[in-house]
Amino acid sequence: MRSLVTGGAGFVGSHLAEQLLGRGEEVMVIDDLSTGSIENIGHLKDQPGFSYVIETIQNRTLMAELVDQADVVYHLAAAVGVRLIIESPVRTIETNIKGTEMVLELAAKKSKKVLIASTSEVYGKSNSLPFNEGGDLILGATSKSRWSYACSKAIDEFLALAYYRERRVPVVIVRLFNTVGPRQTGRYGMVVPNFVKQALAGQPITVFGDGKQSRCFTWVGDCVRALVDLANHPGAVGEVFNIGSEHEITILDLAHLIKAIARSDSPIEFIPYDQAYEEGFEDMRRRIPDLSKIRRLVGYEPAVDLPKLLAEIVEYYRPRVQDRR
Repeated sequence: MRSLVTGGAGFVGSHLAEQLLGRGEEVMVIDDLSTGSIENIGHLKDQPGFSYVIETIQNRTLMAELVDQADVVYHLAAAVGVRLIIESPVRTIETNIKGTEMVLELAAKKSKKVLIASTSEVYGKSNSLPFNEGGDLILGATSKSRWSYACSKAIDEFLALAYYRERRVPVVIVRLFNTVGPRQTGRYGMVVPNFVKQALAGQPITVFGDGKQSRCFTWVGDCVRALVDLANHPGAVGEVFNIGSEHEITILDLAHLIKAIARSDSPIEFIPYDQAYEEGFEDMRRRIPDLSKIRRLVGYEPAVDLPKLLAEIVEYYRPRVQDRR
């Protein structure tokens, strides 16, 4: 089996490549390093069956060759992170929609299976909890740039399902909920690595808003295992699945927990959304996945609980933060 991972030098993509290689598969990675890092795949370079290319997925000629060589395409390449989305809305929309359209178009020529990584952001401002894959999507106004990401990923889903229904491309869509673990960067607003690095450096832990907004954090190992299980299950084709955890925690409680695990004296500092992002920024108050669908099909169950996964992340970053002092 040969897999192509777009965005494979990113946080989730590099862990996915690792998981696939561990299963004895050949893995090809393409990444333009706009948000990924060559360091994320450095330990994979000498492994049998691994290859990579540093290039944009907009390179049609190259992508046609890579898709043609693959049995399965894991399409993870996307603009990610709230800060990047706020600062670069054009890049967000073009990367997400154009890239996905090209992957699907090329896959359609030889009916290659494609797994599309979407996001819990598509649920928008819905209050119908837990979020079910068949539920309504409620997005904010087009004047709020943060919703451009959610909308672009929803269009990716529509495109994928259209290619499945009209052109019989075997597609699987996954909505990822706040995946965390080693190699995740805080550069674009990812909360856990930012909190961990602030705590280890003795800097103020910056909580945006009032901290009462809650999230469910998923260990990246659980996530990539689910990606592979779904890609290999014939019953997943043409379907949408949530991947996440049901353990809900407020961002303020998360800050206190990370502070305790890191044995940090850092103060907790509140920053208004308008100051952190943009005037009139809107956030989801709660984000909880309904996991019944993925449980029924592949027996998915998150194996790593929150304190354990946070401890792993703290120990990953501890030497890196100390080296910078």
